[in-house]
Amino acid sequence: MKRPRIDAEASHRLITRRAAILGGVQLAFVGALGARMQFLQVDQADQFRLLAEENRINIRIIPPSRGEVFDRNGVALARNVPSYRIVVVREDAGDVDEVLERLAKVVSLDEEEVERAMAEMKRSAPFLPITVADEVAWEDLSRVSVNAPALPGVTPEVGLSRVYPFGSDYAHVLGYVGPVSDYDLERLDDPDQLLRIPRFQIGKVGVEAKAENLLRGKGGAKRVEVNATGRVMRELDRREGTPGSDVQLTIDSKLQSYVQARLSGESASTVVMDVTNGDLLAISSAPTYDPNLFVRGISSRDYSALTENKYRPLASKTVQGIYPPGSTFKMITAMAALEEGLIGPDDTVYCPGHLEVSGRRFHCWKRAGHGWVNLQNSLKQSCDVYYYDLAVKVGIEKISAMANRFGLGIRHDVPMSAVAQGLTPTKAWKTRTHGQDWRVGDTVNASIGQGYMLASPLQLAVMAARLASGNEVKPRLIKSVDGIEQPVLGGGSLGLNENNLRKMRRAMFDVVNDRRGTGYGSRIIEDGMRMAGKTGTSQVRNITAAERARGVTRNEDLPWERRDHALFVNYAPYDNPKYAVAVVVEHGGGGSRAAAPIARDVTLQALFGGDPPLEAYPTKDRDRIREQQRVLRSIQPLANINGKDQA
Repeated sequence: MKRPRIDAEASHRLITRRAAILGGVQLAFVGALGARMQFLQVDQADQFRLLAEENRINIRIIPPSRGEVFDRNGVALARNVPSYRIVVVREDAGDVDEVLERLAKVVSLDEEEVERAMAEMKRSAPFLPITVADEVAWEDLSRVSVNAPALPGVTPEVGLSRVYPFGSDYAHVLGYVGPVSDYDLERLDDPDQLLRIPRFQIGKVGVEAKAENLLRGKGGAKRVEVNATGRVMRELDRREGTPGSDVQLTIDSKLQSYVQARLSGESASTVVMDVTNGDLLAISSAPTYDPNLFVRGISSRDYSALTENKYRPLASKTVQGIYPPGSTFKMITAMAALEEGLIGPDDTVYCPGHLEVSGRRFHCWKRAGHGWVNLQNSLKQSCDVYYYDLAVKVGIEKISAMANRFGLGIRHDVPMSAVAQGLTPTKAWKTRTHGQDWRVGDTVNASIGQGYMLASPLQLAVMAARLASGNEVKPRLIKSVDGIEQPVLGGGSLGLNENNLRKMRRAMFDVVNDRRGTGYGSRIIEDGMRMAGKTGTSQVRNITAAERARGVTRNEDLPWERRDHALFVNYAPYDNPKYAVAVVVEHGGGGSRAAAPIARDVTLQALFGGDPPLEAYPTKDRDRIREQQRVLRSIQPLANINGKDQA
């Protein structure tokens, strides 16, 4: 049956409307899709191009070359030298164990180094190069190159390695570098990205650590194209970093090497300071160690040998070691009394060999006593009783304050590790630290540098320099950075009465140059070079009344660790002070016997810039000194780099 005309027209209109709606929806969808495509491909093209580039291109850090360290005359003390190493890329090697077995037939491999490399491979990406042999010889490198087809993933490389050409002479000053550890990273709030480079080396102790920010430099960067797995395909461009700054120390390498040789066989330390500006010309501890052992990781055997040595070769005794200063402190007690006007140079005290204070007997080192002594004779003969008497009059507060003025009890700002503050005790300090009241006996002990009083060899050298100059001399170890001279520290007057200082200097002159002086055996007889000084002996054990009654046991008859420390401080020339010297010989016995001869020899080396003429020594010493100079010359090392001597 045929549909009516009206129904057909209505149906047609309905279909046309639906088609229009559907077409409109499709057109809107296509329009939206086109707009979105325009937004992504045109409007946002730059952003997505950048994202694509970042996904394809990596930025990698280029480590800078480390700054080098020189002595005051430009002699290299810490250098960077080419270092050949062999690396393995795990994903290229395939069977790493088999490849390393083949490599071991070509070159000698250290088992510890290989084990360390294998552990590093397990925690590193497979495409990263891992060092399996470091500091290899050129011949070994050549053999690896020749056998390259049989050693997949093995590549010889050239880098820079830290070398200390003077070996042990500067170990306690320079310290050493080593790979960054987790402990190093934990200490920093915002560590430099350089520190995250595998095996990147930083200063661990000494100047290397304290001047790390100067020596490290700034890293560069390179853009490399990588594939989907992260392997480098090619290098696109690079921006080199900024090398670390070169640092020049105030140390004189010739003098430092001599001092180190002169201390050979002792557990001792010596500091030589320029009186005029505080420059440290030598700062030596013995025994010492070779810092080159630490650069790539010291072996367990070598490290144990250092830590188990009772003479503590790893300790920088010049700044870390603190000792009772003994009689070298008597100048401080005397200066405190002189400045307070409590004594005159001719006032005398009777020394019967002891002094009773608060019911306790304090003994002089000379059992029979010194009789009547004034300031000059008391220092010359090192009479203890004279200073006991002064201490009761002056009191500990003024004594400690005077010690601070002369640089004791002060942590001096030198770029070395664990610089000690020492101790100049006060009443408040004892109450705070020990919960006890200060006693007059404590003051008596402190007056001769015993009891709680403690000082480092560096502080004793500062004290001697300030006595010699009357100025606030401060130690300086860094002379220049990249050729720019660093400021001299301190230098202003101590504000002390010059007449009082002259009295102390004259008394110190007599200690060494008067026949009755405790340091007479180590005098200098060269005109214009004579020195002023003070011997010191500090006890490390208590002497009982019973032992005193039967006679105090000689140091030679005691075990080494129970013997007294030997000390000596001096400056020279007396008429025109140039150098101040401090020597501490641990458990060396008497200062006049063990420390003073070292100080005399070191002072002459500094004054003459090398071996002094034998005429500077007393006649009776010349044959011995001639032989000593010959022996010391033979054991002073020349700087050596890759087999070449450096003058």
